[in-house]
Amino acid sequence: QVDVAAMVQLFGYVDVTDTGFIVAVLSITFNPLFWNVVARWEHKTRALSQVFGSPHAACYCLGTAILVLNCVRSHCFTEAMKSQPKLEDWDCHWTYYSGLAISAVGTLFVISSFLALGFTGTFLGDYFGILMEEKVTSFPFSVLDNPMYWGSTAIYLGWSLMHASPAGLLLTAVVAISYTIAVLYEGPFTEEIYRRKQKGVKSK
Repeated sequence: QVDVAAMVQLFGYVDVTDTGFIVAVLSITFNPLFWNVVARWEHKTRALSQVFGSPHAACYCLGTAILVLNCVRSHCFTEAMKSQPKLEDWDCHWTYYSGLAISAVGTLFVISSFLALGFTGTFLGDYFGILMEEKVTSFPFSVLDNPMYWGSTAIYLGWSLMHASPAGLLLTAVVAISYTIAVLYEGPFTEEIYRRKQKGVKSK
């Protein structure tokens, strides 16, 4: 069972009305909304492919925008942590190195996901009509679904522990919730894209 009193005490360290915290929350929630809206718009209209001259060029443009937004998100996350108090009981070597280990595992999942999918596979290439030949099942996809998202969440969790930051932990929860919602929208939509592909192949 969750110790509610401990949770209340922990988040008593967090000022959710702080401007930096609010900006971080907005940045975290905006990113998956942005790439899902843009990618679905592209899938429906092919407008970006027409503007940039090819699906690959359009996908690289969107991917670059996502990378920039993720850098902004990480900056806002870090600044929000700096502006809020640390939890003194956690400000020790044990917590720091635990956070470092969690961040390392998250980084492994993110990098290995990117290497397995490639740039277009990572950055919604299937919405641009750039489909992979088959579903990737190698590591880290053999370990868990959506390893890019959960690896990124683990990085933020580890970063928060390294800074003994209750604000960071709360923001990490926002990251996890945002990704969970994104998966609920992206998963069925992507599966439908590949279902249509398989149906088209079989009909030939």
